Amino acid sequence: MGSLSSRVLRHPGRARAPQEPGPGVGGSARRPETGGDAAGHSFCYCPGSRKRKRSSGAFCYCHPDSETDEDEDEGDEQQRLLNNPRRKKLKSTSKYIYQTLFLNGENSDIKICALGEEWSLHKIYLCQSGYFSSMFSGSWKESSMNIIELEIPDQNIDIEALQVAFGSLYRDDVLIKPSRVIAILAAACMLQLDGLIQQCGETMKETINVKTVCGYYTSAGTYGLDSVKKKCLEWLLNNLMTHQNVELFKELSINIMKQLIGSSNLFVMQVEMDVYTALKKWMFLQLVPSWNGSLKQLLTETDVWFSKRRKDFEGTAFLETEQGKPFVSVFRHLRLQYIISDLASARIIEQDSLVPSEWLSSVYKQQWLAMLRAEQDSEVGPQEINKEELEGNSMRCGRKLAKDGEYCWRWTGFNFGFDLLVTYTNRYIIFKRNTLNQPCSGSVSLQPRRSIAFRLRLASFDSSGKLICSRTTGYQILTLEKDQEQVVMNLDSRLLIFPLYICCNFLYISPEKRTENNRHPENPEN
Repeated sequence: MGSLSSRVLRHPGRARAPQEPGPGVGGSARRPETGGDAAGHSFCYCPGSRKRKRSSGAFCYCHPDSETDEDEDEGDEQQRLLNNPRRKKLKSTSKYIYQTLFLNGENSDIKICALGEEWSLHKIYLCQSGYFSSMFSGSWKESSMNIIELEIPDQNIDIEALQVAFGSLYRDDVLIKPSRVIAILAAACMLQLDGLIQQCGETMKETINVKTVCGYYTSAGTYGLDSVKKKCLEWLLNNLMTHQNVELFKELSINIMKQLIGSSNLFVMQVEMDVYTALKKWMFLQLVPSWNGSLKQLLTETDVWFSKRRKDFEGTAFLETEQGKPFVSVFRHLRLQYIISDLASARIIEQDSLVPSEWLSSVYKQQWLAMLRAEQDSEVGPQEINKEELEGNSMRCGRKLAKDGEYCWRWTGFNFGFDLLVTYTNRYIIFKRNTLNQPCSGSVSLQPRRSIAFRLRLASFDSSGKLICSRTTGYQILTLEKDQEQVVMNLDSRLLIFPLYICCNFLYISPEKRTENNRHPENPEN
C-alpha cells in the first residue's frame, strides 16, 4: 500500500492550496473517483477530523471563509451537545458503604457475636442504634471492648433478622419481606432502631391478609405498634363474617374473639344468629385444631361433635363444663335478645345446649317486658341518639349484594311491630315502614308514627380483604309514618364496586330506664 504524502495546511491567503493525493494514496484518506456520486460531492481530509461528505464546493472547516449555513447548523448542534448534561449511573455511596464496610468488613473496629455468628462492624455506624449508643457512651465495660457477645432473649430474632438490622445501619433503604417482618421487627426493637421499626410497621399494615393478620396482631401488641394492632383489628371486624375461613378460626385467640364479638363495628352478615353460628364453629376448631375439612363441611361436623358431648353432660350446658368455661367470656358478648326474637333461631340455640339456660331465661324476661312497653305504654322508639346505648344494644345485621340490580329484603325476627323493608335500586338505599301495603308474617304496629335509631354502612373489599371503599350514615334517628319510605343513602357511582356489603345497626325500642324499683337486688350499684 502506498504511503500518504506529507501536507501542511496553511491559510489560503498566505500559501498555495494543498496538493491532492496521488493515485497511490491508500487507507482512509483515499478520495473517490470522479464521476457518479463523486461528481457533486467532496470530502474533507483535514488531520484529526473525520471524513466529511459535503455538498458541492471543495472547502473544509479549517478554512474560516468557507463557512455556510450547514456549517452553522452543525456548530450549533455541537454546542448543544456540549451544554446538554449526560447521566451515567455511578455506584452510589450508599451501595459502596454497604458492600465495602458492612459486607466486606473493611476497617472494622468492633466485632459483634450473636447466635453463633460474627459481624465485623464499626462503632460510628453502630451508634445510630439506641442500644449501642448507650453501651458505648456510658461507663459500661463494653464501651472499651473490641469484641462484644450479644445475648438474644427474644426467640423471634434469628441470624437473618440480625443481618438485616445491622445492614440497615449502612444503607438508605431496606427491603422487608412480609414473611420476615416479625423477626426483623423483633431485632429492630431490641437494637432500638426507630427507622427500621417504623418501616416494619408500614410493611405490616400494607400486607395484612388472612394468613398474616393474627401473627401481626400478636406481634404488634408485643412490640408496641398500636397503629398496626388497630389496623389488624379493623381488618378482622370487616372480614370475620364476610369472608369466613377455617384457618383463621383456628388462629383467633379467645382474647381477640372477645373484642370482635363485643364490637358494634363487627361487619355482620345476615343476623345475630349467624354470629352465634360462627362462634360455635370457632369454638369447635379451638377444641379440635387438627380438623382439616372445608368451610362447607364445618357446621355439620361442629353440630355432630357437640351433639356427642351433650350425651356426656346431660342437663349441663357446654359452657358450664370444664372444656367450655374458657369460652364463656366470648359468648357473653352475644346479643341474645336478637336471637330469641326469631322462633327458628330460638329453637336451635335451645337444642344446642351450649349457652346456660339462666342466660336465656333472663333475656326472655327482658324481651317480654319490652314488648309490653311497646304495646301498652305506647312506646314509639328511640327519640335521641345515645351512642353508648346503640353500640352496646343495637341489632346487628347485614347483606351481600353480589352484583348491581334491584333488591328488596327484610331481616328476620320480631321487632316490636316495626316491619322494616330495605330496598336497593338505582344507587339508592331506601327504608320503608311496612304496615298495610305488603304481607308480613308477624303482627304490625298501627301506631301513627314509629322511630328507629340506625347506622348504615357500605363497603367493598379486594381479594385480600383490604377495604377498597366505604361509606356510613353515622347514627341517626328516623321517624316514619305508616307505609312511609325514606331514602337513607344515595350512592356515589365510584363506590359501586361489587360485591357490595351492607351492614346495619338498629335499635327499635329503647332499653327500659332503671329505677330504684327495678334494680338488681344482688347488686345495688347495678
